[in-house]
Amino acid sequence: MKLIVQIPCLNEEATLPQTIADIPRQIPGVDQVEILVIDDGSTDRTVEIARRLGARVLRNRRNLGLAYTFRRGLDHCLEAGADIVVNTDGDNQYAGADIPKLIAPILAGTADIVVGDRQTQEIAHFSPVKKFLQWLGSGVVQRLADARVPDTVCGFRAISREAALQLNIVSKFSYTTEMVIQAGRRRLAMTSVPIRVNPVTRESRLFQSTLHFVARSLSTMLRTYAMYQPLRMFMYIGTVLTLLGTVPILRFLYFWLIGDGAGHIQSLLLGGAFLVMGFVTYLIGLVADLIAVNRQLLELTLERVRRADLARPSSEPRDR
Repeated sequence: MKLIVQIPCLNEEATLPQTIADIPRQIPGVDQVEILVIDDGSTDRTVEIARRLGARVLRNRRNLGLAYTFRRGLDHCLEAGADIVVNTDGDNQYAGADIPKLIAPILAGTADIVVGDRQTQEIAHFSPVKKFLQWLGSGVVQRLADARVPDTVCGFRAISREAALQLNIVSKFSYTTEMVIQAGRRRLAMTSVPIRVNPVTRESRLFQSTLHFVARSLSTMLRTYAMYQPLRMFMYIGTVLTLLGTVPILRFLYFWLIGDGAGHIQSLLLGGAFLVMGFVTYLIGLVADLIAVNRQLLELTLERVRRADLARPSSEPRDR
C-alpha cells in the first residue's frame, strides 16, 4: 500500500519545512509514504527546500492556479503508483499527524474520498460572518452532491486510487467544491473525519475578499451542478419563467372576458414573452442533458484511457 502526500505550493519557503516535518512516515496499513510538492511557479526557495527535505518536486513553469496544480499532482501520483493520495496545504494549516485518521476509512474499504472537517464553528480566528458563510456554502454543496461532508472547502482530504481515476477537475479557481459535487454525482463513497488545524501563518491567497470568494465559489457550484444535472436545473428556471408568463396572461384573459381586454394588451405581450423564454429554456435543458450524456461517455473513455496508460510498464516518474 503506497501513500503519496501531495502539497501544492506557491512561495511557501517559510512554512513548508514544518508542513513536511509533521507528515508521519510510518502509518499502520501503509507500506510506503512519499511526499510530492507541486510548485505553482514560486519565486522564492520553495523548490530548493522541498528537494533538500527529500520530497519529489513537480514544477509549473508559471503560476497556473490551485485547481490545475491539484489536478496535475493527482495525475502524477497515479503515475507513481499511489494507492491513496492525501492533499494538504503548504502553509501548514492542517495537522499532518491527522493523516492516519484521514486515510483510515479508505484503508477499511468504507470510503473512496475522505474530507477533513475543521469544525469551523469552533475555530477562534474565524469571524462570525466567515463561520456563517462556510456553514451556508457547505450546506448548499452537500445538497447538490447528495453527500454528508460538513466542511466541503477543506483542502485536507484523502482520495483512493479508484476515485482519482474517475475525477476530472475542470475548475480554474478551486477544486474543493467541484470535487465534492462531482464525486457525489458519480456515487463515490464520501465521508468526513474531524481534523485539527494549526495557528494561521498567513492570509489566504485564493481570494481578495470574502465577497470575491463567495462569488467564485457560487460560480463553481452552479457550473458543476449544471454539468451533471442540466435538465433539472433548466427545468427549474423554465418553470419559473413559465409561471411568470402565466400570471399576466391570466390577468389579460380576465379583463378580456369582462369586455375590457383592449386596455390590457401589455399583460398579453409581457406574458407571451415570458412563456417564450420558458419554452426556450426547456429546450436548452433538453440539449444540455444530451450534452451531459455525451460528457459521461467521454469521461468513461478518459477513465479507460487512464487505466490503459497506467497499466503499461513504465519508468518511475522523475522530478520535473
